[in-house]
Amino acid sequence: MSFESTTTVDLSSTAYSSTNVSFVKPPPLPVRQIGLKESKAAAASLAKAFEGDEVSFYFLDTPDKKDSRRSSDATWKLHTKIMEYTVAAHCRKGLVLSIGENHEGVALWMPPGHNMDDWWTMFRSGMWKLYFKLSKEGRKRWFREFLPKLHDTKEEVMAERDPNSWYLVYIGVIPDAQGRGYSRRLVEHVTVMADALNEPCYVESSARKNVAIYERFGFQRRTELILNRADHEVMLDIMVREPGVHYIPHSEKP
Repeated sequence: MSFESTTTVDLSSTAYSSTNVSFVKPPPLPVRQIGLKESKAAAASLAKAFEGDEVSFYFLDTPDKKDSRRSSDATWKLHTKIMEYTVAAHCRKGLVLSIGENHEGVALWMPPGHNMDDWWTMFRSGMWKLYFKLSKEGRKRWFREFLPKLHDTKEEVMAERDPNSWYLVYIGVIPDAQGRGYSRRLVEHVTVMADALNEPCYVESSARKNVAIYERFGFQRRTELILNRADHEVMLDIMVREPGVHYIPHSEKP
């Protein structure tokens, strides 16, 4: 299939001497799988994409933050480190997809039958360092609340299909690159395979505004996950995409 299209523009009525100029639309940037060598650059993009995400900072903006003398700059560095550890873990056990010349869009997928919960992956990715980098409350939120709830909720929702489902752990596009259809490309790259294998896809949306976007990709909201160690509840929407569902058309690709 050719993605090349040609438009002829008549400039005969202008001051230019050319009568016809042909413009060729470049083909769309490819989605590609990346490895550890590019993991930090991809993590930096995810950090930017999730800069205002409440869930991402749930472990960092804790009541004992001042006790650990963590400045806003140090908080951002730790936010980036969490992304680096997570991307590295997916390079080793999952699928890291990138789009754009500088990783403007990144998606972390965990294929069926894979996970990053084993200690060897946590050690090699650097995830274990969070036990020492997070504050006391941050550790409780990450290791005793967040990770167990993610695991248990996915297992409950997917039931016997859990081992045969694709898990979209993270997907983000930096602000300057949004509106180019990168999210759709990063999702479709896997859902095409999932449909062919008759396998469902699972995602947790940390922002309510993104539920409508996921619905256009064929996901349906099933339930919610509540984090409640803060002074207010922090919610994630749990969504599942059944194999073979039709996308909902939209005038603007997210």
